Amino acid sequence: MTGGWSIAKWTTVATDPFYWELLANTVRTSLIVTILTLVVSYPIALCLHRMNGAWKSILLVLVISPLLLSSVVRTYGWIAILSDRGLVNSALAALGAQEPFRLMFNLTGVMIGLTEILMPYMILALLAGFGRLDPRVEEAAATLGAPPYRVFWRVVLPLSLPGVALGSLLTFVLAISSFITPKLLGGGRVFLLATEVYDQAIVTLDWPLAATLSIIVLVVFGLALAVYTRILRQIG
Repeated sequence: MTGGWSIAKWTTVATDPFYWELLANTVRTSLIVTILTLVVSYPIALCLHRMNGAWKSILLVLVISPLLLSSVVRTYGWIAILSDRGLVNSALAALGAQEPFRLMFNLTGVMIGLTEILMPYMILALLAGFGRLDPRVEEAAATLGAPPYRVFWRVVLPLSLPGVALGSLLTFVLAISSFITPKLLGGGRVFLLATEVYDQAIVTLDWPLAATLSIIVLVVFGLALAVYTRILRQIG
C-alpha cells in the first residue's frame, strides 16, 4: 500500500460496466430474496400471532432455533440438499427424473439458501408489527359481511404494513451484505458486491478497490433506510 488519497479506484468503478452490472445484480437479487422471504414468512408469522398456549411457544422456539447455528453450517446443510446427489435430486430421481436439476453454483441456489437463512429475521419483524392487530376489528369487519379475503386485504394487511416494512428493510440489508451463502452456494459463479469485496481484499489484495466497493454497499444501505423512512411516513 503506497501513495496518498486518490479517486483512481472510483474512476475505475464508474467507467467499468462490470461494476455497474455487479451493483444491479446485487440489488435485484436482494430484492427478489426479500420478496420471497416475505411471501413465505408472512403466513407463518400471522399463524404464530394468532396461536395461544404451549404450541405457540414451541413453534416460536422452532422459528428462532436456526439463529443458534452459524450461517456456514446452515449453508453446508443446503449444499447437502441441493447438490446433484442431494436430497432434492435424489427424490426427483426416485420419481423418474432422468437428469439432476442444477440447483447449485447458480443464482437459484443462492436465492433458496438466502431465503431460508433470512426467514427468522423476517418472521420476528412481522411478529413485532402484528402487535397493532386488534381481533375486534377483524370480527367487526366479518360481522358487517366482509369475506375473509377482504378482511385480510382491507384490515389485516394495512395494520401489519409497519412490520412488513421493517422486515423487508432488515432482510434486504442482510441479503445485500451476505457473503458466505453466495460464495458457497454460488461456487464462484454468482457475482455480488459482498463476494467481490472479499475477492478484491483477500485474493487480489486490491484493498483500495475493496474499500470503494464497501462504501458503495454503505450508500445502498443508506438509500434503503431512506426508502424505509419514507414508507413509514406514508403509512402513518
